[in-house]
Amino acid sequence: MKARTADRAPDAARPAARYGRPDGWRGALYDLIFLSDSAAGRRFDIALVGAILLSILVVVLDSVPMVRARHTDLMHMLEWGFTLLFTAEYVARLVCVRQPLRYATSFFGIVDLLSVLPTYVSLLVPGSEALLDIRILRLLRVFRIFKLTLYIEEYTRLGEALAASRRKIMVFLSVVLMAVLILGTVMYVVEGPARGFTSIPTAMYWAVVTMTTVGYGDITPQTTLGKAIASFMMLLGWGILAVPTGIVTAEMSARRNDRRRGPARLPRNCSACGSGGHEGRARFCRDCGAELPAVMGKH
Repeated sequence: MKARTADRAPDAARPAARYGRPDGWRGALYDLIFLSDSAAGRRFDIALVGAILLSILVVVLDSVPMVRARHTDLMHMLEWGFTLLFTAEYVARLVCVRQPLRYATSFFGIVDLLSVLPTYVSLLVPGSEALLDIRILRLLRVFRIFKLTLYIEEYTRLGEALAASRRKIMVFLSVVLMAVLILGTVMYVVEGPARGFTSIPTAMYWAVVTMTTVGYGDITPQTTLGKAIASFMMLLGWGILAVPTGIVTAEMSARRNDRRRGPARLPRNCSACGSGGHEGRARFCRDCGAELPAVMGKH
């Protein structure tokens, strides 16, 4: 009965099934670490998030000179304590899955590894412990803890819209880069090295800062023509910022309309291996061959 826990796991936890649930004590450890539909698993996840938040707080406080000067030994001890704790957790995750390499090369596997490496690397490269802030990415597991399936569904839709819009966005970015190159070159010719535009790359840097409406002010045009070009680029920047938003919004609207027309395009997950992205017409999983669950509303 317990061996089928992964098959009944909620959508937010189901993707972990792709790493393989073993039997025996490793299976029990797998349920504790990867699943959150039990009291023990939920307590483990909440404790993990608490430890992540505390470790990030230690890193942030350690960057404050006054705190570091007064509590150097304490901060050092806490950091190594959290590092050893997360190292043990990472090893436990590798031990309790049938395909540890597959987990190690997954997104969360890489984040888990990077969250402990800086402390060990700091023994050889001083200062690298500042990279420990990457542990904040591990808080993405909070979506699984609270089972925010509606948010995960919206995240999936946004990801699909971005993937479908990637060609349009690439074309848009290429046009922006051409505009930066052309207008930067023009400003280099108009203003010249005497006014800070010492090279075309420097002028392109100024063009990017101007078109994105950031405006650092470290390089500014002095001539009337240069100011006119800069004003045009600032106005152009407002339109440029709105284009990617329109592209992604249109794609999300199109996909929402597709879902309203029928369930044939709704993506589904395989309950056996966790593989997702199957269309409504599919009957079997493209990865493991298992029969897919019926589309909701169809019998």
